[in-house]
Amino acid sequence: MFPIQNGVPHRSAPFVTWSLIAINVAVFLYQVSLSPAALDRFLVEYALIPGRYFVPLPFLPEPTLQDYLPFATNMFLHGGWLHLILNMWTLFLFGPTVEDRMGRSRYLLFYLICGIAASTAHAYFNATSFVPALGASGAIAGVIGAFVRLFPLANLIVVIPIFFFPFFFEVPALLFAGLWFLMQIVPGMIELLRPSVGGGIAWWAHIGGFVAGVLLTPLLTRSIRAYRKYYLDEGIYGFTPNGRR
Repeated sequence: MFPIQNGVPHRSAPFVTWSLIAINVAVFLYQVSLSPAALDRFLVEYALIPGRYFVPLPFLPEPTLQDYLPFATNMFLHGGWLHLILNMWTLFLFGPTVEDRMGRSRYLLFYLICGIAASTAHAYFNATSFVPALGASGAIAGVIGAFVRLFPLANLIVVIPIFFFPFFFEVPALLFAGLWFLMQIVPGMIELLRPSVGGGIAWWAHIGGFVAGVLLTPLLTRSIRAYRKYYLDEGIYGFTPNGRR
């Protein structure tokens, strides 16, 4: 179930969302320009390796404050073109509406906190892993959480491929987010019961980012006084300002 349209309008230009997308793309282009050895060093330096903080190793010194930088920097790294494109598309789809309701500075703070919360959740539930974790999906999960908290009944247009044929549906944001969260929590619990030593999807980063987004949204959304409500004729693509038909 892949979302392709968000019916909730935004009034201001989403400069922070565009900037985040540009930074992620620029960092990835830098990644692909590195030699394999240089890329390995780059990922060891800036990707999140949970075991570095939880597994005592005699040949490694105690981590300093600077060593915790990967909790933030890993959210700007990606493992491949598909990883980057899917994450940036999701951010492009949901980010502008959330940014519009929060304001640019609050939205940037919100995004970074959700990303760090996602990193913390991943590190805690994968404490013995030395596989580098990277990607913006944890922070973007927070944006999805904010969107569903603000507009639970808004309709999203999603595409579902069935036997290689695309079918388009309208689903409420609450249903979409509920199914998405279920698809994170189930494999996340399975992973706890049957740990994997190899790389894979950072389920607990998604869960941590989403939960942080849901909890932080009421604290960072602008009040009605600071943000005028939309009139009924200000919807887009046949949707009302709340994203409904």
